[in-house]
Amino acid sequence: MATTFRDLHSGARPLLLPNAWDVGSALAFVAAGFPAVGTTSFGVNASTGRPDAAGASREATVALIQRLRVLPVHVTADIEDGFSDDPEVVGELVAGLGVAGVNLEDSAGGRLVDPAIPAAKIAAIKRAAPDVFVNARVDSYWFHEDDTVEAVLARAAVYAEAGADGFFVPGAADPAVLERLAAGCPLPLNVLVTPTLTLTQLGELGVRRVSTGSLPYRVAIDAAVGCAVAVRDGEEVPSATSYADSQQRLIDFARLADADAAHPPRGAQAP
Repeated sequence: MATTFRDLHSGARPLLLPNAWDVGSALAFVAAGFPAVGTTSFGVNASTGRPDAAGASREATVALIQRLRVLPVHVTADIEDGFSDDPEVVGELVAGLGVAGVNLEDSAGGRLVDPAIPAAKIAAIKRAAPDVFVNARVDSYWFHEDDTVEAVLARAAVYAEAGADGFFVPGAADPAVLERLAAGCPLPLNVLVTPTLTLTQLGELGVRRVSTGSLPYRVAIDAAVGCAVAVRDGEEVPSATSYADSQQRLIDFARLADADAAHPPRGAQAP
């Protein structure tokens, strides 16, 4: 990986970051040629039967990241609000993950929190793991609270001062808003996939990273149901990656995982 994760935010087009919810989905994204893979808290929570955004994905996320870190691509983790109110605990958690980046959100219980709270966590992460790309998530548009460009940029400025490397504004989709957000903060702007705007168009507005979020997980669930329904109703069964190819991905991954277990990276923590 000669190109750093940070470098991927300054390419000719925005970085498209697919979000995985398990090893199989991550392997599929790697096979498709993506240079970086993120996790999705929604997908990880759903895979364990829990609702999203309640801080319940800590163990599952850490366990998944401990496996995905052996992939030959950059890996970034959705750690919700850091799974702790203690900044130092959050910093220690991130330092032990062995990832290229993390997403840290500025809300709890469906409401925005005082920006000083995530700022303290960002600063702690940068002290404990200075090379980790911290993507500060601003949830103003997601929860329709203080959802103005000025309010979002004010929060982003606090996070930038604390050491954030990028800012993520899910829910923002209006081209005029995106252009003002990108121009108003020196950090790379990350947004969710916007059906009405292509990657090229988002790049022209100043967006530097586009995340798929939980969309692939939800599409995969729909596709799985559609496949079963097609078999049940005698309709044409959709094509899929062969069993042999899927199995080979897992065999190759198991070799990487075994090598990692024998020589874990310094500072790695058990899930």
